[in-house]
Amino acid sequence: MMQEDRRNRVIMLGDMIARTGLRPAFARLDRTARAARAWASRGVAATLGVTAWAMACAAYAQEPVVPAAMPVVGAAALPRDLSPWGMFVSADDVVKAVIIGLAFASFVTWTIWLAKVIEIFVARRRTRAALRTLAAAPSMADVRSVARPGADFVAAAAAELRLSADVADKDGLKERIASRLERIEAALGRRISRATGVLATIGATAPFVGLFGTVWGIMNSFIGISKSHTTNLAVVAPGIAEALLATAFGLAAAIPAVVIYNVFARSTAGYRAQLGDASAEVLRLASRDLDRRALGRPPISAAAE
Repeated sequence: MMQEDRRNRVIMLGDMIARTGLRPAFARLDRTARAARAWASRGVAATLGVTAWAMACAAYAQEPVVPAAMPVVGAAALPRDLSPWGMFVSADDVVKAVIIGLAFASFVTWTIWLAKVIEIFVARRRTRAALRTLAAAPSMADVRSVARPGADFVAAAAAELRLSADVADKDGLKERIASRLERIEAALGRRISRATGVLATIGATAPFVGLFGTVWGIMNSFIGISKSHTTNLAVVAPGIAEALLATAFGLAAAIPAVVIYNVFARSTAGYRAQLGDASAEVLRLASRDLDRRALGRPPISAAAE
């Protein structure tokens, strides 16, 4: 019943449209709707096409662009040996010269250390033995066999006493003896300090020499970067490492030199103090003999005591 009702209503609506002349209007409305649907479908297709084109451009922009002139560095072209010896062999000639010079300076440092250790040890041992002998002697005449440098002090004092035998001024004679002893003391101090200035020079200049080699090597590394048109760390790092090797050699040469120089400075100061004690002992013996001579007494020997 309901379907028949609907059918009857549709038939009545069609008759009414036919009688009233609205059929052409509805036909035009239908054509407009169809045209709108066609344009809408075309717009959707255009929009989808524009979207696909934009996505393709974005994907192309994300791809890395490799210039045709850029060389491709293969794994075989990269340096393999980054040990100290390998870096030295592949370093620049100027860096090699700096490293060789610093290695020679380090060799000189340790050679001076070995020689001065033996020299200072022997010198201080002899000075201590001479001090014991001079302290036990009651007069200059009793000092017959004494180790150097005590023998040098005694010989200088005896020579001045012999040259001034006809002089009655004891104060002037003591001053002349003290002057001779001071000169001997200064000469022995200069002798024990030989070659320590080389240590000071190496310790002060070796870091800067190594820094010069580093600057030169880094400069060559940057020049290589500009020529190869790449900032790949595997290509740049070996040259920088070779440059830093010069700084390492500079520090390896400078640090021991400074430490050894300070140790020798303290040892030399102690040795000079011992020389001063030996000089004072000889001066006391000479003054004692002069006072006995003034009183008309002969010098007292250890055998007489």
